[in-house]
Amino acid sequence: MVFNYGALLKVAIEEARLGLSEGGIPIGAVLFDYEGNIIGRGHNRRVQEGDPSAHGEVDAFRKAGRQKTYRDKILATTLAPCWYCSGLIRQFKIGTVIVGESANFSGGMEWLAENGVEIINLNSKECIRMLGDYIRANPKVWNEDIGEE
Repeated sequence: MVFNYGALLKVAIEEARLGLSEGGIPIGAVLFDYEGNIIGRGHNRRVQEGDPSAHGEVDAFRKAGRQKTYRDKILATTLAPCWYCSGLIRQFKIGTVIVGESANFSGGMEWLAENGVEIINLNSKECIRMLGDYIRANPKVWNEDIGEE
């Protein structure tokens, strides 16, 4: 099936904006089935919930509920998945990851690709700008999110 990856990313961007409007880090993610239907959507809720594990990809994954398989699923995320989220992708064998941007943070993208995950990096200027602006305004919160001091 041929997808409009930009349209799938747009839903993740909506989630990122929602997180930002709640006072959180603007990272959004959406899990789609292979027909392009949304099965789970979420955003980074670390700040809002005080939960260090509440990353955007994890939020979308949890909201998708149990699935028989994830091999045929597509995860759209506004930012390259961190190592924590990359582990989730590998553990459940999510087949395709659409990345909004990796300029601000490259995470585990190369590792995922080396292990058979199809990575589609859209290099979205909107995603780069949204997170870059947040990082400049909130460097301590951002460093906490990626496990830096």
